[in-house]
Amino acid sequence: MEVILMERVEKLGLMGDVVKVKPGYARNYLLPQKKALRANKDNLALFETQRTQLEADNLKLRKEAGAIAAKLEGLVVVLIRQAGDNGQLYGSVTARDLAQAITEAGFTVDRKQIVLEKAIKVLGLHPVKIRLHPEVVVEVTANVARSEAEAESQAETGHLISAEEQRETEEAAVEAIVAEVEETEQAEAEEAEAATPASEESEAETRA
Repeated sequence: MEVILMERVEKLGLMGDVVKVKPGYARNYLLPQKKALRANKDNLALFETQRTQLEADNLKLRKEAGAIAAKLEGLVVVLIRQAGDNGQLYGSVTARDLAQAITEAGFTVDRKQIVLEKAIKVLGLHPVKIRLHPEVVVEVTANVARSEAEAESQAETGHLISAEEQRETEEAAVEAIVAEVEETEQAEAEEAEAATPASEESEAETRA
């Protein structure tokens, strides 16, 4: 089946192109989504009369999408999920979850704009593409972790911290705190000890 593309369609063509596609693809996707028209004489003539306006509208929408993309560039959204020690999630992160997280970050994004081949099922940093316009795609990062602390560690190191590494980090932090407390107590004790003779000498002079 031949259709006229009303907008750019990835791996298919640009606005105004007449392309041949499978009938099912046209009927189930391109035509209902108004991304294309059947390539008959009447529709070809209709498109040509509207081409200038369609191209102007497309340019405006593309500029608006580009402005949003500039703000989204580099965005990292944190999604807290339960997972095993091997990093496997007890469930998954879907396009709907990502759209909600991005929206909560201050950007209105529909789940249909999320380009996700399959749901995220492991912890870590995952690049996610958002198609804001047929010609504008921006990439953000999904930081999937078991806790805010783990998400922060992943963001700093660029990789998932294993359960063993997490335990070692926590133990090291506790040891550092204990050492600091002991050092402070020792310093205070030494100061008190150093001050004692001077105090006793002063008292002796007072009695004399």
